[in-house]
Amino acid sequence: MEPLWAKDITYLKRVGPQRAKALQQECGIYTYEDLLYYFPRKYVDRSRVSRIRDIRDESYVTLVGKITHIELVRSRKGRGRLVADFTDGTGFLELNWFQGIKWIQKSLKVGEEIAIFGKPSRYGSKWQLSHPEIDRLRQEEGAKHTLNIVPFYPSTEKLSRLGLDARGFRAIMYHLLEEAGRLIPENLSPAIRSHYRLMDRPEAMRQIHFPDSYRHLQAAQRRLKFEEFFFFQLMLARRRTNTRIHHRSHPFTHIGRYFNDFFAHHLPFELTKAQKRVLKEIRKDLSQPVQMNRLVQGDVGSGKTMVAFMSMLMAKDNGFQSALMAPTAILAEQHYKKISRHAQKLGMQVGLLVGGQKKADRSEVLEGLQNGQLDIAIGTHALIEEPVQFQRLGLVVVDEQHKFGVMQRARLFQKADPFPHNLIMTATPIPRTLAMTLYGDVDVSVIDELPPGRKPIKTLVFGESKRLEVFGFIRKELQAGRQAYVVYPLVEESEKLDLLAAVKGHELLEKHFHDFRVGIVHGKMQPDAKEFEMQRFINRETHILVSTTVIEVGVDVPNANIILIENAERFGLSQLHQLRGRVGRGQQQAYCILMKGYKLSQDGKKRLTAMRETTDGFKIAEYDLQLRGPGDFLGTRQSGIPQFQLANLAEDQGILLEARQAAFDLNEADPRLNLPENQPIRSFYRRYGKRYAGISTVA
Repeated sequence: MEPLWAKDITYLKRVGPQRAKALQQECGIYTYEDLLYYFPRKYVDRSRVSRIRDIRDESYVTLVGKITHIELVRSRKGRGRLVADFTDGTGFLELNWFQGIKWIQKSLKVGEEIAIFGKPSRYGSKWQLSHPEIDRLRQEEGAKHTLNIVPFYPSTEKLSRLGLDARGFRAIMYHLLEEAGRLIPENLSPAIRSHYRLMDRPEAMRQIHFPDSYRHLQAAQRRLKFEEFFFFQLMLARRRTNTRIHHRSHPFTHIGRYFNDFFAHHLPFELTKAQKRVLKEIRKDLSQPVQMNRLVQGDVGSGKTMVAFMSMLMAKDNGFQSALMAPTAILAEQHYKKISRHAQKLGMQVGLLVGGQKKADRSEVLEGLQNGQLDIAIGTHALIEEPVQFQRLGLVVVDEQHKFGVMQRARLFQKADPFPHNLIMTATPIPRTLAMTLYGDVDVSVIDELPPGRKPIKTLVFGESKRLEVFGFIRKELQAGRQAYVVYPLVEESEKLDLLAAVKGHELLEKHFHDFRVGIVHGKMQPDAKEFEMQRFINRETHILVSTTVIEVGVDVPNANIILIENAERFGLSQLHQLRGRVGRGQQQAYCILMKGYKLSQDGKKRLTAMRETTDGFKIAEYDLQLRGPGDFLGTRQSGIPQFQLANLAEDQGILLEARQAAFDLNEADPRLNLPENQPIRSFYRRYGKRYAGISTVA
């Protein structure tokens, strides 16, 4: 942008040092450019002028006319009010002010044409309007407060005291556009603007602040949202190209004995069409001399682990080792048991590396990885520690990668030369638009099909009055040899109260189910104690497990067929779905029982209704994204979501798809942005690419 846009906001007309300091502290506005990007939070249509004679009810109106009389009226108690008669030629209206009387009295002039906006009320036979907003139609700034679609900017109490309320912001924004609006540079090529029917940038900036009509406002918003998405997607496209150039990997060109033998003779069940499709996508990636970087999404029980194991067989057929990193020891041990069972049939060796292992066991695994006797290593972040060396690492599988930092994943990649292929698994369904943003430089595969014969989990919602019936139902299932989870919410603001509720709930359950064993896990327990309790439940030594934390993602206890969630309305929708996925892993019918509190918000009701209506994780995720917005979706504020100013991932999916297409097409046609028509894009990208430099991705 022009140097003018870096100018200190202090020097803009009607700002000055005091207001500039407040703008910096309250809004982070330091420069002309910062103010330009301070967009309105809402708009009010004041373009339709009403007439006094047509007023029928107490609705907001805009009127244009003149003040014919002003008078200060004193009450018996000495309090004053300012009264003015206002007419537009069709009738009279009484205006009243109870505060700021002296200033208003000085500023009003009899006979001056003004526009007023407010909500009239009937008093006897005449209409009154208290504290109207006033716009002087002949002033240099024009009718920016009325007679138009009027913008309202976010403000604070401190800014309002300095005159920077909605009116004050409109005034300084007007002067900004008067002084510098003509110098707003374009940052998209003519070809992109033409193809996607986008408004020019200078006009879009003017219309976003002072729209001529709602049609112009919508066009401006679309242009600026496209721009936000476009430059972020261009960063992802360029990063993807760069990765493909620099992240070389050994190609797995051979499908041999291990894969074919397992597929033909040892598959425990027939693969679903979705699993076969994803395996083909992985096979194609692995055959290339560039690092595979693929995310496999799949709902609970969709068979992601089998896909990962069969990918490891491709590595083995080409003479390479594989590593699987899980976020917890319980999950790692679970993967180890499953994969070892399959690998042993093929004569393959699998090692486990977790914290707290016996020194002899650990040394044996380390030696096996280094000399090549072990084909697969499964573990926690213990895999990335210094002593761990592989003879020939070719494939890394990361389970629930968002639980690991970028540097942790990078350290695992460094244990191979060249880079190992990278496969990420998640049981957290992510809406398509969010996946494109979080993992825009990664190929995404979706296992959107459950194995045949899997019974859908029945979701039931009950109030407190039905508790004894619920307990009676759980007792019958326990007597039939099943197990149950009981989960309490854990919210940071009320952690002590939540923990207390869970402990009391545990005591209540012990009394009610005195003939069964009831365990408890919560975040204040030592990791060893928590793992001990979890293991007791897995081994069926405990019948009911009470928890204040989300039961570990992926923990597989097929015998547990009931999960009771207390105060279910306090959980996020995707969190509820994840919890529901802890059951339904065996052949018997599974139940998710949601206990609701007495006071339900509208959002709470919507979440519980959605849970009852569908078990499809991707539908749940889309609904949750719309309900909560991307910032709070699964707590992903820390997980690499850029903070867009206008664009919304939940609402602007169509614009995102267009912007992504434009960015990836441009990157393919002109990767270095050397063509003359792309110089505006190049110039803007150089400056604004820096703001996205810290965004973490999977690779």
